[in-house]
Amino acid sequence: MGGYVRCAYVKRSTRRTRDGQVIGYLQLAHNEWDPVSKSSKTRVLHNFGREDQVDLEAVRRLVASLSKLLTPGQALAAGAPAELAFTASVAFGGTHALDGIWSELGIAAQLRTLGAKRRFDARFERILFALVANRALAPSSKLAAADWISHDVHIAGLDEVGEDACYRAMDWLPAIEPVLAREVYFSVAHLLNLEVDLLFFDTTSTYFETGQADEAVSRDQHGRRVEPDAPAAAGEAGFRAFGKSKDHRDDLPQVIVGMAVTRDGIPVRCWSWPGNTADSALIRQVRDQLREWNLARIVWVGDRGFASEANRRYLQQGGGHYILGEKLRGGTAAADTALSRQGRYQKVRDNLEVKEVRLDPDLADDRFVICFNPDEAERDRVTRERHVSTLTELITDSDKLSKTKRGELRGVISTKKHLNRYLRLTAGGLLRVDQAAIKREANLDGKYLLRCSDPKLSAEDIALGYKQLLEVERGWRDMKTVLDLRPVYHRREDRIRAHVLLCWLGLLLIRVAENRTGRRWPDLRRDLDRIHLGTFTGPAGVFRRRTDLTPTQTALFTALGINPPPLVIEAAPG
Repeated sequence: MGGYVRCAYVKRSTRRTRDGQVIGYLQLAHNEWDPVSKSSKTRVLHNFGREDQVDLEAVRRLVASLSKLLTPGQALAAGAPAELAFTASVAFGGTHALDGIWSELGIAAQLRTLGAKRRFDARFERILFALVANRALAPSSKLAAADWISHDVHIAGLDEVGEDACYRAMDWLPAIEPVLAREVYFSVAHLLNLEVDLLFFDTTSTYFETGQADEAVSRDQHGRRVEPDAPAAAGEAGFRAFGKSKDHRDDLPQVIVGMAVTRDGIPVRCWSWPGNTADSALIRQVRDQLREWNLARIVWVGDRGFASEANRRYLQQGGGHYILGEKLRGGTAAADTALSRQGRYQKVRDNLEVKEVRLDPDLADDRFVICFNPDEAERDRVTRERHVSTLTELITDSDKLSKTKRGELRGVISTKKHLNRYLRLTAGGLLRVDQAAIKREANLDGKYLLRCSDPKLSAEDIALGYKQLLEVERGWRDMKTVLDLRPVYHRREDRIRAHVLLCWLGLLLIRVAENRTGRRWPDLRRDLDRIHLGTFTGPAGVFRRRTDLTPTQTALFTALGINPPPLVIEAAPG
């Protein structure tokens, strides 16, 4: 029984009973082409029974199950009334959710105020929101973003936008960033009741798909361009410059990006510097700029790259304090002394033990806390044994080599830091495994050292506070993988800075969404992207309706504290 099968439909038939009552019956049927009779014949797939006795709930479950096989647009088209023609479907859930958070945090109101003062395009705030939403939902180039805004999503108040308008909005963003960042922070802090007793700061680098660095120009101490004869001029540098890449792309020019984050992972502010800027002094610039916000007492948390004496003393000005990582290998005399102190570890978590050590007053005024992670210690041991085994294999029988060949082997090993650490050269020039170095390294397995200036924090609070520095690292991962901070394709400095700011605002929105729902953004985005807005046309005009919400999507909007998108967006007469 072959043949071409047409779409299934509900067939209604009637039968009159002896007492004259008309009974309706429902069937699921489709039409088949019968090649023998050369005509279309109806084939019943399922009998629902009497119309007045149909289990409507069972039918709804069946429809919902079948709808899972369709895209959101197909589901809308399938449910359209016969008199309406389905013309388009665009994503709606993600932009609606992000727009709700954007408005709730006061970003929309601030941008409208700033735009009105400077007589920007009336759509300025809407365009910037659309660009931020693009980073969070479908990161792309600005040309592709303009097409995405115009054809792939629904954004309230912005039907379409051109590439030039997107670039104009970006060009204005760096100029208003200082005011915007301050106002957004206080709005966010008040709304979310942020705890800013600890601020975590770290930097990363992001590279450019070009082999050319920018021409060096005069800059102030904050990396901003100034006139060569300006009093604030502190040196020359190109914005896209070669430097030590944290992306392991030393072959490409880069910029340095810094971010301050609260203990809840909320990014307070973002900065950009020329690509050859050293990390060491940046935390002082950040502290000065945030001090203008009149924040309450803050404990700054940073890794060992910011632990210089100048930084430590600077962060203590005005009653501030710090928790900073300290180098274990080749560190300061204070660090070496701290590691030599005896004492018991206190278990804080299953994978964290801490021990505070007191130093002589003439050696250091700071408190030192040694942290020990048993799981990490085991990983360090296994890694070290693998490296020592490799080194042993390399130098086996090296005594038989000529002095020249042995020197060449020594040179090769010196380029491999993980092996050279365990190599010892005898007085006679022979290569040996350094057992003393192995013992020293074993003493450091799973350990890291913290330095803190706050006399009131417990050793446990110091350790756990530093551990939350991982929130900044998570922020960098999301900036680079979810929001596509890198690689950057812009050439102009102001647009590079604007690109970083768009990613910062996108991270702010998705962190709020994650904190409220307890779910990671990629999972949230997947559920939200399934909510679509369909456009239908008919004799009466244009009609725009969203897809029905699943229980999961309804619960998601409840957790976000945002009203679900309306069922009908537009019903305009033709």
